[in-house]
Amino acid sequence: MTNPLRFATIPELRARLDKGETTPTELARLAIDGLETIGRDLNAVAATLPDRAQSDIARLDRRHARSSALTGIPWGAKDLISVKGAPTTWGAPPYRDRTFDTDATIVTRLASAGAPLVAKLSTIELAGGWVYRYPNASLQGATRTPWNINHWAGGSSGGSAAAVAAGLVPFAIGSETSGSIVTPAAFCGVSAIRPTVGLVSRHGVMPLSWTLDKLGPFARTARDAWTVLRTIEGYDPADDSTRGRKHRGLAQLPGTDRLKSVRIGFAQADFDEYAAPPAREAFATALQDLRRLGASWVHASLPAEIPYGAIGSSIGAAEGASAHGDLIESDQFQLLVDAKQKASLLAGREILAHVYIDAQRARRQVIRAFETLFQSCDVIVSVAQADGAPPHNAPLDMVSSASGTNTPGQPNNRAIVPASNLAGLPAVVVPCGFTTSGLPVAIQFVGPAWSEPTLVALGEWFQSQTDWHARRPPQP
Repeated sequence: MTNPLRFATIPELRARLDKGETTPTELARLAIDGLETIGRDLNAVAATLPDRAQSDIARLDRRHARSSALTGIPWGAKDLISVKGAPTTWGAPPYRDRTFDTDATIVTRLASAGAPLVAKLSTIELAGGWVYRYPNASLQGATRTPWNINHWAGGSSGGSAAAVAAGLVPFAIGSETSGSIVTPAAFCGVSAIRPTVGLVSRHGVMPLSWTLDKLGPFARTARDAWTVLRTIEGYDPADDSTRGRKHRGLAQLPGTDRLKSVRIGFAQADFDEYAAPPAREAFATALQDLRRLGASWVHASLPAEIPYGAIGSSIGAAEGASAHGDLIESDQFQLLVDAKQKASLLAGREILAHVYIDAQRARRQVIRAFETLFQSCDVIVSVAQADGAPPHNAPLDMVSSASGTNTPGQPNNRAIVPASNLAGLPAVVVPCGFTTSGLPVAIQFVGPAWSEPTLVALGEWFQSQTDWHARRPPQP
């Protein structure tokens, strides 16, 4: 029988700890045992960290007090995040045996909150290096969604999402440059927050794109993800991108009465045309559930003429090639697994300065497009991914062309993931049902910069009306 603590929310675990019904040591051991068995089978684990967890718990014992909602709650970090003395491989064969001698800022903040770190979680090598073709481009191989181990957990934060979905850790940290939080959350049926760029420090984390990278939490519920975000957000003098948050924190979550005044923007084609047929019923039901909030709904869609993908590719490929320039020029470069990723990194070195600058100027068009949209609505809701998780061995370029209608005929927000990443905007992802074959699907809420409280409150309200977030995958 599955230990009920495995799928408990953070408040439920907090209550158990406060009542003395469990201990941080017991929770850490439960997590590590699951990670070493189920997690390994899912290819979700880069390394378990029992010594680090024990050290973090010993620090708690010396405090003689519980100091935060996360004190004693175990967690896992995507293997792009530096952890002192632990393997930090970036999922890539050239760095198989590498360690760092300092913690990333996000690790330090969670340690200060009393959360024991129990594992490094798998990632696509170099977070995908902007473009890759196969899900197995990782030291651990293709990470599997626990809902069906024949299907992929998503990239590049698949290990973080799969570990939460399988009940192995209550929360985990992933990263997104253009879809790497949104996609695994959808494929694994968990809640997640992609923060506004600059809200969470990236110090001590592998760079892929200095102007696009973001760190964010996966958790069982939107509220749990919010609890984690409140702990990790804020100014860090070691990361200049956080300077805008030096003197202000996130606002409190708005109540239901305030949510009813929110104007929700959507494009029907996202749900009717772009969504794959096996997922359409789930998305249609999700829209019906959302309408029960009583908020106003308006049609809102991104301009079709902006080449979002080309803009993102020029910026991401150039910055990724710069970030990994030393590797590209070394003999170790050929150890990377994915041929398409290697070709992309090499091509990124050839992007001319004026092409990169033109792409950054075109990025302003994307920002202005969202500014225009948010004059008529406060939040945009769309599908997180058009379909459930693809087979773990399917080439990704074949999968993307087979999901939904390739070119929706009506105004749509199909490009909302690359577009909102270019604009640096936040998103909250919540599961909303299953495909006809039993794979989870999700919706996402996207809002203006620093609108995380509204997005999370919408996600929390949706989860108060549905139970998709409480469903559990089949147990091995």
